[in-house]
Amino acid sequence: MVLGKVKSFTISYDCLNDSNVPVFSSGDSVSGRVIIEVTGEIRVKSLKIHAKGFAKVRWTESRNAGSNTAYTQNYTEEVEYLSHKDILIGHERDDDNSEEALTTIHSGRHEYAFSLELPTTPLATSFEGKHGSVRYWVKAELHRPWLLPMKTKKEFTVFEHIDINTPLLLSPQAGTKDKTLCCWFCTSGPISLSAKIERKGYTPGESIQIFAEIENCSSRMVVPKAAIYQTQTFYAKGKMKEVKQLVANLRGESLSSGKTETWSGKMLKIPPVSPSILDCNIIRVEYSLMVYVDIPGAINLSLNLPLVIGTIPLHPFGSRTSSVSSQCSMTSWLGMALPERPEAPPSYAEIVTDEQRQSSLDVAPAREELDGPLFAYIHEFRFQPPPLYSEVDPNPDQASCPEVRRLDACPSR
Repeated sequence: MVLGKVKSFTISYDCLNDSNVPVFSSGDSVSGRVIIEVTGEIRVKSLKIHAKGFAKVRWTESRNAGSNTAYTQNYTEEVEYLSHKDILIGHERDDDNSEEALTTIHSGRHEYAFSLELPTTPLATSFEGKHGSVRYWVKAELHRPWLLPMKTKKEFTVFEHIDINTPLLLSPQAGTKDKTLCCWFCTSGPISLSAKIERKGYTPGESIQIFAEIENCSSRMVVPKAAIYQTQTFYAKGKMKEVKQLVANLRGESLSSGKTETWSGKMLKIPPVSPSILDCNIIRVEYSLMVYVDIPGAINLSLNLPLVIGTIPLHPFGSRTSSVSSQCSMTSWLGMALPERPEAPPSYAEIVTDEQRQSSLDVAPAREELDGPLFAYIHEFRFQPPPLYSEVDPNPDQASCPEVRRLDACPSR
């Protein structure tokens, strides 16, 4: 609805990225313009902006206080992250309607720049959940004499960056579980599950390589599956509300009795999701990878591997490090043996040359007080070669002395 002679009243941000999406993080400068388009001259008392950012949760619970009495309990909580006010036209007080206190805006399009600094302290990432949200916006108000204020508001996105290139988020995650099915007095064989992923931290769009082994020794047909879950937790007035949502999943082949299935890097792609929120006092967003065995007529056998969805992707050097460590840990996890025969150390001649050894023998002691038996031993064995390397014990009689058995001792049975 157009009020007076104002044709449009909008807010535009100066974006920091190529996608023209207003995305910022703590410590960034948020700048933009309030755009006013008028069809004729108007008189304005003030043009103000108010930038706000806060996390807010809200839910209700119905409770019974008696046989015929029921009431609704509201749970709300709010945490403020940003509050900034500025005046682009006019003054703080708007009660002066004199001509001297008014500003004339002529017909046409007019832009009024604004700028503010986000706090350097950690901010909660923008988020929309079932029982709460984290929002940031700039609101502009245009005050004119004898008219109601015009208002416009535009949100912007804040990402609190999570760098997955840290030792904690690059560490592999693994687990093992088994389960035995019972039916009355009959007990079937166990179902075992082992699963492993390369690291804990990922970014949206990446694919998780799942290494797993499922063995079905029961009498039932089972199906191995995997799924990524997002868990939203809301806190207010000492209470907690939790919501769990499926993000992505996959299904393996059905396993009949006595069969085994191995996943050698089965891929599960992470769709575009909100990053993890770990530093907000009233809203927490966490992720997990559940690898499980669907068992008909029984509780599923499942493994939960924690995930952290970050904003800074894996660096190339981090990828190589993660790959090497992952391969080493995978090797030990899959039970691959080390080489039976170790490599011999380098020979003495490769380290110390004959010239160095001869020169060391020709050097005279620099101080007379060092003369004596002790210095002679030190000087004599400087650069002396160690015993030759051999995998066969040169002194077998000294190394292993046979034990003398007592005649009156009882033989082991």
